[in-house]
Amino acid sequence: MPKNKTHSGSKKRFRVTGKGKLMREQTNARHYLEHKSSSRTRRLASDQPVASGNVKAIKRLLGL
Repeated sequence: MPKNKTHSGSKKRFRVTGKGKLMREQTNARHYLEHKSSSRTRRLASDQPVASGNVKAIKRLLGL
């Protein structure tokens, strides 16, 4: 049987940590940053873990 392909959009949006946890970027951190406070932009810069209800579906898209 042929190998399954990784979903291209998902591999750009999610990353897997060393322990296997799925991480995602936060929204609202791309543009119009000049009117957002510095504390807000620093908070948005950090990655967040994927919600537990979505982990199974995302792992399937990533081929894990």
